Amino acid sequence: MKRNRHTEEQIISILKANERGVSIAELARQNGVTEQTLYRWKAKYSGMEVSEAKRLRELEAENARLKKLLAESALDNAALKEIISGKW
Repeated sequence: MKRNRHTEEQIISILKANERGVSIAELARQNGVTEQTLYRWKAKYSGMEVSEAKRLRELEAENARLKKLLAESALDNAALKEIISGKW
């Protein structure tokens, strides 16, 4: 399973170093990641503060929980319709 090596706080500090003028190539070498990874992080976390990243993580977890509840509800609904129709 894929393991995250950097926390969101570390990612934001790395991106802030880029904003201060450190090149992407230099940041990639210092942190042991590819330039592509840095560009992907930049697309996701650019302009964020640490508190905003924590809030984003909380919202993503809540969204996943709500999606799971909706899927379970839809499954229960389908099962009840099948029982009512007498096809079981």
